[in-house]
Amino acid sequence: MRVRRNIYLMYAIALLQGMVFYGPIATLYREAAGVTIFQITLIESISMALGLMLELPWGAVADRIGYRRTMIFCCMLYLASKVVFWRAEGFGMFLIERVLLAVVCAGLSGVEEAVLYLSADEGQSQRCFGVWNSLGQAGLMAAAVVYAVFVGEDYRLAGLLTVVSYGAAAMLSLGIVEVRPEERRAATHPVQDFGSALRGLLRTPGLLLLVLSMALLAETHQTITVFLAQKQYEVCGMAGAAFGGAYLLLTLAGLAGGLSQRCTRRLGEVRFGALCCLTAAVCCVTLALTRSLILSIAAVVVLRLCWTLGAPLYARLENERVAGENRATELSVNALLRDGVAVLTNLVFGRLAEQALGMAMGLGALLSLCAMALLAAFFRRAVHE
Repeated sequence: MRVRRNIYLMYAIALLQGMVFYGPIATLYREAAGVTIFQITLIESISMALGLMLELPWGAVADRIGYRRTMIFCCMLYLASKVVFWRAEGFGMFLIERVLLAVVCAGLSGVEEAVLYLSADEGQSQRCFGVWNSLGQAGLMAAAVVYAVFVGEDYRLAGLLTVVSYGAAAMLSLGIVEVRPEERRAATHPVQDFGSALRGLLRTPGLLLLVLSMALLAETHQTITVFLAQKQYEVCGMAGAAFGGAYLLLTLAGLAGGLSQRCTRRLGEVRFGALCCLTAAVCCVTLALTRSLILSIAAVVVLRLCWTLGAPLYARLENERVAGENRATELSVNALLRDGVAVLTNLVFGRLAEQALGMAMGLGALLSLCAMALLAAFFRRAVHE
């Protein structure tokens, strides 16, 4: 079933949910509310551990009740989590916000991609994934501009504006059209579906390698660009509204997702994938060695660019290897593995960052190189399918 309306709604939801107005000062926001950098990464790991437990049940539920209902529920809960964040003080409240977010992420994991993949025209899924990711970054860019021009040091105002944008996204989710037929939902058997999905992950040539590679590159990008970059800038002497300008450059890099398919066609899957991972490693090494503000900003922006261009390729390769009818369950099994990697890497990143920021950046370089090796191994296996 191809539903163009779904694509436009998913684009709009991505744009609105990208409008995290406190994004330029996400770490500083938490610190101002009484949370340390290690507590931040600890909360992230607790959230991801909860996500691990919820991934499979949510995948089975989504396949059973349908992707539309899952989208609506999760978007509403997403809104609730932003309300909590807006009013949060101290470790406990931020933990509650992240617990809600874990439920949301587990619910949307696989479902968003499934809706897009099943709604897109044949051969256009990578382009749709790229545009979808880019619009999320466009939302971040718009939010960064508003922060730099109007918000400034008023952190709570940034939180309130985020609540408004997520409220609009929740309303738009009501317009999603179901892409999973009723007869398929009725035939869903969670235990059997989980077993089938797990066997698919282990038996599909190279899929396990692909998922691990994606996890390592994703977590390196996420941890450094979202959390550690702000500490890097602070060490390099950045202050005040300049954080908004740096964040604006970061979000501009995120708009390049629509070029992923074109880059893949020009360079080929193997070379393009390797280039994204290798460049990410170089950026991490640069961050570990420099205290230049300009070089630091450049390295973080290029790291974001690597993931922005690489993520749609990963998503297409993964979705092409989902052979069963219960797409959300199968993608949830893959996400379960990625989340397991994320729980471990977040704790290590946080501990290293408290000891020495450069050590955490060095870990990012190592993980990026491992991601490249795993991706190369995946392509070698895929050739022999």
